[in-house]
Amino acid sequence: MGWREPRRLARLAWALWIVWAVVAWNVVFDHVIVAAGRAYLQAAGDAARAGAPYVRIDQWMRPAVTNGLWTASAAAAVILAVAWLGIRLSGAGRRPRA
Repeated sequence: MGWREPRRLARLAWALWIVWAVVAWNVVFDHVIVAAGRAYLQAAGDAARAGAPYVRIDQWMRPAVTNGLWTASAAAAVILAVAWLGIRLSGAGRRPRA
C-alpha cells in the first residue's frame, strides 16, 4: 500500500479540504465580528458627539455573533460540498472493481 493508492489519496484530500473549511470558518466568523465591532464604534462615537443616549454594545454584537455563525457555517458547508463533489467525481474514494 503506497501513498499513490486512490483511497489513501482521497482520505488525504478530505483531510485537507476539512482543514481549509475550518480555516475559512474562522476567517469568515472573525470578519463578521470585526465588521460589527467597527460599526458599533462608529455608532457609539456618533451618539456621543450628538449627545444621544449611550449605544449598548450588546445590541450590536449579539446579532453579529448569530450572523457570523450562520455565514461562517454556510461558507464551510459550501467548501465541504465542493470537496465531496470533487472527490466523488474523481472516483478516488471508490474501490477498484474485481
